[in-house]
Amino acid sequence: MEHVEQVKEITEELLKRLEVAGTVAVDMDETSAYQVQIDTEETGLLIGFHGRTLESFQIILSIIVSKKLDAWVKVYVNVGDYRQKREETLMHMAQRAAERAISFGHPVELPNLTPGERRVIHLTLGGDERVETESVGEGMNRTLVVKPRTV
Repeated sequence: MEHVEQVKEITEELLKRLEVAGTVAVDMDETSAYQVQIDTEETGLLIGFHGRTLESFQIILSIIVSKKLDAWVKVYVNVGDYRQKREETLMHMAQRAAERAISFGHPVELPNLTPGERRVIHLTLGGDERVETESVGEGMNRTLVVKPRTV
């Protein structure tokens, strides 16, 4: 569990600077990524609209931790059970988009997703032989498209 305590201290310091009270737990997963769990009364503040604030917090924390450890490391941040609930929502969204694409016979676009959210959709529908998924566009205009698979 290399540097787990240091990652915890860095996270606590960042929360303190943001004036957010909460408890922090850190584990390292099988891919050597740090899993940071934050429990706070101010979940909405840390998560933000569609998790955008949480994504930003995670990026900033990753940069700070990587600089302190003098090596690039991956840091995943979860507040409460947000990530699990969001993943379930995305999986349902993927299934609905696949059903619509098959029923209507045309592509269904899912805009405004983060790269991580697009990945969940791709993985969710990866085993469905009736549809295929593709990310199109660049930057903020990147959209995930669910298409009926042509036979």
